Amino acid sequence: MSSDTKLNQSGVPVDREGASPVGKLLPLAFATLGVVYGDIGTSPLYAIKECFNPEFGLSPTIDNVIGICSLFFWSIFLIVVVKYLIFVMRADNKGEGGILALLALAVPRLPFGQSPKGVALMTTMLALVGTGLLGADGTITPAISVLSAVEGLATATSRFKPYVLPITISILIAVFAIQKRGTARISILFAPIMLVWFLLLIVLAVPQLVAHPGIFAALNPFRGIKLLLTHGFHGFFVLGAVVLCVTGAEALYADMGHFGRRAIKWAWFPVVYPALILNYFGQGAAIIGGGASVAANPFFSLAPDWAIYPVVGIATLATIIASQALISGSFSVAQQAVQLGFCPRLTVVHTSGDYRGQIYIPEINTMLMISCIASVLLFKTSTALAGAYGISVMGTMTITSFLIYRVAVTRWGWKPWRASLLLIGFLAVDLPFLFANAPKIEHGGWFPLAISAVVFAIMATWKRGRAALVRKLQKQFFPIEDFVKIIAKQRPHRIEGTGIFMTSNPRITPPALQHHYTHNQVLHTQVLLLSIMTEDVPVMPMKDVLEVTNLGCGFYEVIAHFGFMQTPKVDKILRLCRVQAGINYDENRTTYYLGRDILLINGPDRMARWRKVLFSFLVRNSLSATAYYGIPPNRVVELGMQVSL
Repeated sequence: MSSDTKLNQSGVPVDREGASPVGKLLPLAFATLGVVYGDIGTSPLYAIKECFNPEFGLSPTIDNVIGICSLFFWSIFLIVVVKYLIFVMRADNKGEGGILALLALAVPRLPFGQSPKGVALMTTMLALVGTGLLGADGTITPAISVLSAVEGLATATSRFKPYVLPITISILIAVFAIQKRGTARISILFAPIMLVWFLLLIVLAVPQLVAHPGIFAALNPFRGIKLLLTHGFHGFFVLGAVVLCVTGAEALYADMGHFGRRAIKWAWFPVVYPALILNYFGQGAAIIGGGASVAANPFFSLAPDWAIYPVVGIATLATIIASQALISGSFSVAQQAVQLGFCPRLTVVHTSGDYRGQIYIPEINTMLMISCIASVLLFKTSTALAGAYGISVMGTMTITSFLIYRVAVTRWGWKPWRASLLLIGFLAVDLPFLFANAPKIEHGGWFPLAISAVVFAIMATWKRGRAALVRKLQKQFFPIEDFVKIIAKQRPHRIEGTGIFMTSNPRITPPALQHHYTHNQVLHTQVLLLSIMTEDVPVMPMKDVLEVTNLGCGFYEVIAHFGFMQTPKVDKILRLCRVQAGINYDENRTTYYLGRDILLINGPDRMARWRKVLFSFLVRNSLSATAYYGIPPNRVVELGMQVSL
């Protein structure tokens, strides 16, 4: 491999910029159709329809239809093309994207136990709110996508109307049930199906575009502006429905690490972009020709009667794929949150031996399934869900704008005034959409806000609690160098084998080690103090993973550095110790010592009592270090101690 290439998280050679696999741009661009563009690609099912919802008071006149299509065209251009493809996707963390990767770029990591302050604290809080809204997006997307597709059956015949919810829930259960098998086995089917879907969008639209070519007047931005000015508040609040055309734009950035910038762009411009625009214009043309009856469900009105069932079938497959993309994205975000210290340990199952990014987290899968089904039962229609959808989408996009400002200043070296111009430009588009969704808070918009609040509370409390716990322990235990000096002086009995003590801070004596020695007065001949650190990069190069220091008296300080997209395993670390540092060990004579903290919430820490209760609950129910790090359970000794917070 030449010096101009490197590996992405999937282990695939990419060019120096991490933009795309060398010599495989077209196949990779084709693959993005099945993952990156599933969400935004299924928006035509419900976006235009919602703009003519009676609550906005817009009748389907020619001027109104052209104005709506103009707003769609320019919203997609400004948000997807200009904001995400040109600017946001420049902010890649070693080729990786996503809101937590953006946070890692915007805020430098602090030593463990220290909390950010000032601007760094505000930026971190914004990112956590954005992560919560992204979680809400992952909840609503499968529900609204599948529900809107199944509602097409009711368009064909009213006999299916009583079965829309049961069919939707059954499909959602099936989607979540197959997650444990991983996407590797079925991903090869995704791209061809989505290619058929995008071609179908064009084919359905062409007859209407030919019949009503005047719809192309929507390319004029002033037609959209005219609609907003003419209809006053009704015109402004219709932006709350227009935003549905850009749902899924954040997936372009979140999935950048899997495919690269250029592959995503190559799929967007020749395939996805024209298919979406032509279909939206085709729906507008159909409304011009058919009036209010077509506006009630314009997408399925494009299909001739004989084709309605095949179209519903393909639409359902496309929405399942769209759901899959958001579910997989939620797994990746959860893994990043764990590694960056914002979430308790979770069960991470790698479902592919070839692609690191293909993971399954059963806890997240179960929570998403329950919340998706609950949202379907709560809202019952895609129209009701659409009110909740806009808040989560635009909230995430607005927060992304602020994070990009911080990245431009801290990482790109932009002058603050220059970065401010970029931020103002983004907010000029984001804020009208966000405020237009504000009235929907009482009509469903509260749902994503509630989900975001719960996620934020969990992540912020876990980070705050862990920092408080570390500070508490640092005051109670002395530096490891002092402990080694005590051992050298006292010369306790040493038994054959290796004792491994896990510690979050390599500079202080692990509580488990101090308790073990105090009560047993014996040590192994070889003692490894193992710390696993998560760095601000997605994947650490193998040569940089291990850092070993010989402390003397048979003690070794071992610091293993991993990226926030990796799941560290102890057996791999020990093999590296043997190969790179010459530390030999006998697996049959190796014992792992872990500390188990018993938290008491009556301590002096100023954290609110409800947060102490929540933190204690999270600690008790988090995945054990034994399972998370792949430690042999029959070689683990746990030493507990009470800690008052």
